Amino acid sequence: MAYATIDRVRAEVHAVPGGHALVGGYTAVSLDEARASAHDRTLLLPLILVVVFAILAILLRALVAPLILTATVVLSFAAALGVSAFFFSHVFGFGGADSTFPLFVYVFLIALGIDYSIFLMTRVREEAHRSDARRGAITGLTATGAVITSAGFVLAGTFAVLATIPVTFLTELGFAVAFGILLDTIIVRAVLVTALNLDVGRWMWWPSKLARTPDPGPAELTRERVTALTATTAPPAPATDPSGH
Repeated sequence: MAYATIDRVRAEVHAVPGGHALVGGYTAVSLDEARASAHDRTLLLPLILVVVFAILAILLRALVAPLILTATVVLSFAAALGVSAFFFSHVFGFGGADSTFPLFVYVFLIALGIDYSIFLMTRVREEAHRSDARRGAITGLTATGAVITSAGFVLAGTFAVLATIPVTFLTELGFAVAFGILLDTIIVRAVLVTALNLDVGRWMWWPSKLARTPDPGPAELTRERVTALTATTAPPAPATDPSGH
């Protein structure tokens, strides 16, 4: 109602011939900030995704993998925003969030999530060149999992410090980004992206040459994992006496 009143007052003032009066005050400033933030979100959110997709496509030399990775970081951002809104309203008792809050969280989580995707998928691509897409997904996760998880915990702890500052905006930002990083590190990178790698298989790398490399069947991969596990856990063979006794 107050915003509508500001619009009506401005319309009346601007209709006066030669009138150059401005309508100010806290409500008018809040209205202008909300509209500026909405314009920035409409412009920047899709623009950032386009730039990220282009960088991933150049780096990975594929189209399907960047599309899937971009979708996963957006999903991670939406989940973090939804969980944060629940905690802000029902746990912390905050009255609301700043209009710029979603954009800040989006920029941080998209940038950090894509960083982890690059760490994982470049290694997966290297391993896929040595064998195939599905084996590459498993080996890539094994090689980078500990590094990405450790980096995620350190970064989440760093942002969580903001939640201790007695400023509502910084508390909300620190909580949302820390939660989003943990979600991205533990669930999205380790589980969702790897599962999609295994399900999509070689088509993840379309239209590069990797898309033409045949995938092993699930049964073959299971046999290999069982064989590797057995070889790892089997007791060592007893030493043989050179004299034959």
